[in-house]
Amino acid sequence: MVRLEFSIEDNGPMLEVGKEYEITEYLSANYFYMIENAWGMSAPVPLSKRLKSRRGKVVEKKKTARQNVAVLEFDE
Repeated sequence: MVRLEFSIEDNGPMLEVGKEYEITEYLSANYFYMIENAWGMSAPVPLSKRLKSRRGKVVEKKKTARQNVAVLEFDE
């Protein structure tokens, strides 16, 4: 299992804990991932840590001092 944090705009009902969501992969100097419908964006992921799956389950939502975060878990 791999866990990845996504910054989200709103910590409201748009992402539900326990539900699976599709992600899209983007490549620049590193990979980064976006939850479909632009609901969240990951931090840069090194090329050696690329995700293989394109669906992840929300296991946690939290609010930090700087941002709202959704933690997705991927079967890898």
